[in-house]
Amino acid sequence: MKQGDPLEESRAGGATAVQIFLGDPQGWKAPTVDYPGGAEALRADAEAADIALYVHAPYVLNVATTNNRIRIPSRKILQQQADLAAEIGARGLVVHGGHVLKDDDPEVGVDNWRKCAERLETTVPVLVENTAGGDYAIARRVERIARLWEVVGDLGLGFCLDTCHAFAAGIDPAEMVDAVRGATGRIDLVHANDSRDPFDSGADRHANLGSGTIGAEAVASVVAAAGSDAIVETPRDGQRGDVEYLMTHVPSA
Repeated sequence: MKQGDPLEESRAGGATAVQIFLGDPQGWKAPTVDYPGGAEALRADAEAADIALYVHAPYVLNVATTNNRIRIPSRKILQQQADLAAEIGARGLVVHGGHVLKDDDPEVGVDNWRKCAERLETTVPVLVENTAGGDYAIARRVERIARLWEVVGDLGLGFCLDTCHAFAAGIDPAEMVDAVRGATGRIDLVHANDSRDPFDSGADRHANLGSGTIGAEAVASVVAAAGSDAIVETPRDGQRGDVEYLMTHVPSA
């Protein structure tokens, strides 16, 4: 979806929530709102349309790493993203959990997350998203997520459950919600994606609902059990059908 018209397709497809980027998802520049009238107009139009806005931080951010050249600017841009997300009235700001270097103790990454969370000044919940692969990822396996939450759980962070990522990380769809809630005590948003690759593959490749290895029914069951807003990040050509499927198969979706 173009950043300039984030509400247009949502209205057409009957969606009640939409996720946007505030700039280049692969870049390090300060966030911007590419919408006629700017942040104030986007907020007003979203409220008028009764569409919840979510922002996804750039993929390049990694607040867990010991690499100062990545960690320090990641913290800065995450704060900038949070500031602008507040201006548009976003319900949450999603950021990947990140990873440490291969010779690092994962506890260092957890502590870096603590330092980041303690410094964040925001009225918009920052939602840590689970990741699909990587032996040194901070939020891939349930036990790592649980350890992260032991340290940051009282610091105002929320959690975004990505079904494709969890499946790729070896978490059974039938157990995803209970496993994540057991680790974090919460699920604030679901990224409802099917997976192109097999269970426990470690591959982050999304598929349209029903065309992947998880299955549309299983994804819908996760959304229903989570009881939160859901966003589809599936291939664009079938995305509207994915939204319609969830709207008709998940109570109160």
